[in-house]
Amino acid sequence: MQKVGLTFLLALLAFALIFALLPTQDQTNAETGAHLQDVQLTLYPMRDPDAVWRFSAARVNNDPIAGVTTLTDLGGGQRLLRHKTPQGQYSGQEELDATLSTQTLRIDNQDDILTEQARMTLVKSCADIDMIGDAGNPVKIQQGVGFSAPRTVLNAPGMNVKFENLQMDFETTILNQPRMTILGDLDSKERCVNGRRVKS
Repeated sequence: MQKVGLTFLLALLAFALIFALLPTQDQTNAETGAHLQDVQLTLYPMRDPDAVWRFSAARVNNDPIAGVTTLTDLGGGQRLLRHKTPQGQYSGQEELDATLSTQTLRIDNQDDILTEQARMTLVKSCADIDMIGDAGNPVKIQQGVGFSAPRTVLNAPGMNVKFENLQMDFETTILNQPRMTILGDLDSKERCVNGRRVKS
């Protein structure tokens, strides 16, 4: 019995040695992650628990090693605010807070959204915000903070301004001191009423 056990152990060691010495394929260029088409994606950011993002995209690629999800041919993007009951529980009702239009965006492992060019509309302030960046310095939407871009044009009732290196939150509060150029009449008679522009 001992002889059979010793023979089996030696055969097992020999097999392991042969298997270890076999050439392996180069894995450096192997693709990882998931590739999906015609996707409806919902993002619940941990750093902004009262908000939810919904996207529709023709293609979604997820790279778990880089921690990046890429959405291409975006059909639409929305930021919604989750309503709470008087007891502080989420009621299941959501209110549209902002829309986002862009061709391609990336969501990193912090749930931040990166893109090179986008238009965001903030519903409560009727503000259209055109943001332009590039690959090295992209437009960035930071969950729980707001958004930033190298170049921004903000058009809202009483505000038509071009900014350089703007940082702003979703309440249209400017978080830094960007360079700004006034593009139009700041004494506009327009007002924002229930998410729509109306003449005073």
